Amino acid sequence: MRHTYPLLSSLEEIEALLRQRFEESFLTLKDLPDPYRFKDMQRAVERIVRALQQNEKIVLIGDYDVDGVSATAIMRRFFEVIDHPLEWVIPNRFRDGYGLSPTLMPRVEHADLILTVDNGISATEAAKLCREKGIDLIITDHHIVPEQAPEAYAIVDQKQKECSFPHEEVCGAQIAWYLCAAINRRLDAGVQMKALLELTALAIIADIMPLQHINRPMVQAGLKLLERSESPFIRAWRESREQESIRAEDIAFGLAPLLNSAGRVEDASVACEYLCASNIYEARTLLARLGEYNERRKSLEQEITEEAMEQVRREDPVLVLAAEAWHEGVLGIVAARIARRFERPAILLTRTEEGYKGSGRSFGDCHLFDLVSTHRNLLERFGGHAAAVGLSLRGENLQAFRESLIEVAGEKCPGEPFRDPAILGEIDPELIGWELYRLLEAYEPYGEGNPRPKFIARRVEILEHRSLGQEKNHQKYLFAAGEATVEGIEFHTREALPTGSEADLLFTLGSNSFRGKTTLQLLIEKILPSQKADG
Repeated sequence: MRHTYPLLSSLEEIEALLRQRFEESFLTLKDLPDPYRFKDMQRAVERIVRALQQNEKIVLIGDYDVDGVSATAIMRRFFEVIDHPLEWVIPNRFRDGYGLSPTLMPRVEHADLILTVDNGISATEAAKLCREKGIDLIITDHHIVPEQAPEAYAIVDQKQKECSFPHEEVCGAQIAWYLCAAINRRLDAGVQMKALLELTALAIIADIMPLQHINRPMVQAGLKLLERSESPFIRAWRESREQESIRAEDIAFGLAPLLNSAGRVEDASVACEYLCASNIYEARTLLARLGEYNERRKSLEQEITEEAMEQVRREDPVLVLAAEAWHEGVLGIVAARIARRFERPAILLTRTEEGYKGSGRSFGDCHLFDLVSTHRNLLERFGGHAAAVGLSLRGENLQAFRESLIEVAGEKCPGEPFRDPAILGEIDPELIGWELYRLLEAYEPYGEGNPRPKFIARRVEILEHRSLGQEKNHQKYLFAAGEATVEGIEFHTREALPTGSEADLLFTLGSNSFRGKTTLQLLIEKILPSQKADG
């Protein structure tokens, strides 16, 4: 079924559609809720302050994705400024598993106080061990709270029923930032909390939080800081890209994959050391290591994607794919790629000593956490949220899990034709110009919940064409846009439209700077099937 989109004939119509994305209008940093809106924040702060005053041993447990690494770095930098020792551990995905677990306890049982960031809300067993050993446990997390929450000294998680924090979709690093802000206020320590937003912004973007409500101003402030920050990690990254301005997309598709690659193929501690590098030389060395990890990640990802696609049954409403020796660290990325390719949720699993373990990514409106929750009886471990899950199960349960999940998915996720929420409508080519570009800039940063706007332009005339790249797999055009002309480029295709023809285009509007000259550019996502004009 073909979707119909509104006809856009004025900039005012376009702005009205963009403004609809922000129910609360545009918030600023002044609108950030008070830290004590979080349930248990007061209790957590008072316990941490007591530990500081009594010189107790505090151990921090992070997580191996960008959110967890950034949250760990925020806590490290804060404790460094207030001059109190903080021992930190980021579990190794392959040796330790996820978060605070019984496997990790022998390494941290000397602590008087354990803090978690971006994990812990499912750590029921480890919480019991902490209590038995007389260790106070403070959990800070942002994931869905299970029916039976761990018994901890304090739990700071905005998804608790009794929590009055007004924004549900925030990430682990934001809660870590809020915890530090509350401690800072309690101690009157004078730490510049705004400076730590450069790390918070990384996490918000990388963890695919909606760039709305308080997330928007926190990211805006963080991106401005990153552009001029003297922190060695970002100086090294800026110089490697020879780039001054930093947009949310630069983080999402550039820095975030680099940081994630450490935890995916080796050890996320390297990424945390990079974010906390004390000088530019250390940062450059660590950045080079992350680059090597990222290349390994890309190679593994490509190999597993090709193998996984061979297993796909197009009639299944949810894809459950498994193999004996897939690399565990990249299964989430490949699941996301498969989900986009086939427009349905995908779960990828690899064999372990105990059975199978893996990750899932959703697509469209399917709430993957709720879907998989219907099969908890077949799972050993499970956690996540609407868009992504992690799970493990015994080998003998794999077939039953796959078959039953497919059956339930047919009811819960019927697979309605996907309507891309980023497409605003069919635009009059006369509107394509710098005024439109500046209007779109006003609604940045773009990302989850505020996708970069896409437009459809019908019957656009192609004035010029040439192929670019060594393999001629990028196509550059000059289009007629009303009385003016505009450049356009389509990447990763050898199929070209002939000069003098007309085409229907799906595109985003960007700019291209070359030899000191900046021009508008259509970034073509797809050449659409032609649609005849009415009448």
